[in-house]
Amino acid sequence: MSLAPSILSPVDPPADPYRAAEEAAAALREAAGTDHDIALVLGSGWGGAADLLGETVWEAPADTIPGFRAPAVAGHVGTLRSIRVASTGARVLVLGSRTHFYEGHGADAVVHGVRTAAAAGCRTLVLTNGCGGLEPSWAPGTPVLIRDHLNLTGATPLRGARFVDLTDVYSPRLRQIAHEVDPQLPEGVYAQFHGPAYETPAEVRMAGVLGAHLVGMSTALEAIAAREAGMEVLGISLVTNHAAGISPQPLSHEEVLQAGRDAGPRISDLLARIVERIEVAR
Repeated sequence: MSLAPSILSPVDPPADPYRAAEEAAAALREAAGTDHDIALVLGSGWGGAADLLGETVWEAPADTIPGFRAPAVAGHVGTLRSIRVASTGARVLVLGSRTHFYEGHGADAVVHGVRTAAAAGCRTLVLTNGCGGLEPSWAPGTPVLIRDHLNLTGATPLRGARFVDLTDVYSPRLRQIAHEVDPQLPEGVYAQFHGPAYETPAEVRMAGVLGAHLVGMSTALEAIAAREAGMEVLGISLVTNHAAGISPQPLSHEEVLQAGRDAGPRISDLLARIVERIEVAR
């Protein structure tokens, strides 16, 4: 099997994205020498968590596995990594290369990593991101559990008549584990916009009226695909800035990256402690 990356585009999506994920999982299994239990998607600011989880037993550039791309955004790690958690023996697949919807490759490309992880044995998915916050008391650097989301992209990763119950898309059980690690963690609703433009103040106000506390450009499509695959999902956002209109300061990607760097050690330790407490079926 070739390990060359697949070429995906809005006009030329994979004929069968589920088969593409199975093929990618087979290549991943051959390269890493194992299946996995937990998948971890690292967003802006969260990259250091992988180093705290345990022993890295395999690592490679993401685009050596079919369908994966090198990251298009500064601040994202461009590798896939297999880690053995020392305390539990669980195998964690770290998806450091995230494809965002605004890159223009379509929803199938956005969720290819999630579908590959499910095909590689993962029953739990931990999604992280950097985002804008609507709650003024949540200063940049605040981690927030996602309890629900608003998918405002106008897209879905589901194909055909695939009816997926999203009532508890973000697992209450996993959120309880996170609260046991840090009882002070707040919870909120995350709204995914298309991007790459930051939301306008009017769009932020609209999201707030709809019930959102957090706004960003990832996560919701991945969570939908994970639930379709039967995975249990935990989502954690890092507030990297106040959303447009909440703060008088203009938004910038450098601000997002700096907030991630400043909060990195603390949130990485938090995430590692949560993942270590997730029990996996044997």
